[in-house]
Amino acid sequence: MAEPITLEVFSDYVCPWCYLGDNRVKKLRDEYDVTIKLVHFPLHPDTPAEGRTLADMFGVGAGEIAQKNARMQGLMKEEGLPFKDRSHTYNSRLAQEVGKWAETQEGGAGIHDKFFEAYFVDQRNIGDVEVILDIVKAAGLDVDEAAKVIEERTFKDAVDQDWAKSHQYGVTGVPTFVAAGPDGQLHGLVGAQPYEGLEQLMQTIGAAKKAG
Repeated sequence: MAEPITLEVFSDYVCPWCYLGDNRVKKLRDEYDVTIKLVHFPLHPDTPAEGRTLADMFGVGAGEIAQKNARMQGLMKEEGLPFKDRSHTYNSRLAQEVGKWAETQEGGAGIHDKFFEAYFVDQRNIGDVEVILDIVKAAGLDVDEAAKVIEERTFKDAVDQDWAKSHQYGVTGVPTFVAAGPDGQLHGLVGAQPYEGLEQLMQTIGAAKKAG
């Protein structure tokens, strides 16, 4: 049997479109013989530890932020995803490093959902070490080991490699979806694609639909 095709998903935990797209990718994984590989992307790498207001980041007033939140509320509701209005963005670098570590632990990939939920639902600063460790605990992973990963920056190089791949592929926005077709040529989609768009990508790269 041929190896499943790998779909690389460039993403950041503080990206609302990535949160939205992740839900569609899960459905894709259920329906197609495809392996999903998360590639971390530096959306707002210069965000300070305490976070930054969205109004400051986008250079707009509170009214426009309210409009952005209302739009996202509608989209998330259609997708069946919980979502609370955002006022800040946070530095996701350490969360990404812990996410990389979690993937090496049994059942650890579930932490990606926990980071999305912590930011978009619980409105927590996922750049704060104590918050990250709370999320690790909620994911059922070893908190002491995660603390060591943060202290020693054990997975710094792994995330650096993801960021470098983003640059190599020319990724400038997330989510971005990349997979190789039968001829080895890379095919990609940018943005929170409708599920039908992701299905079209699967057909283009020759991914087989699962039986049943």
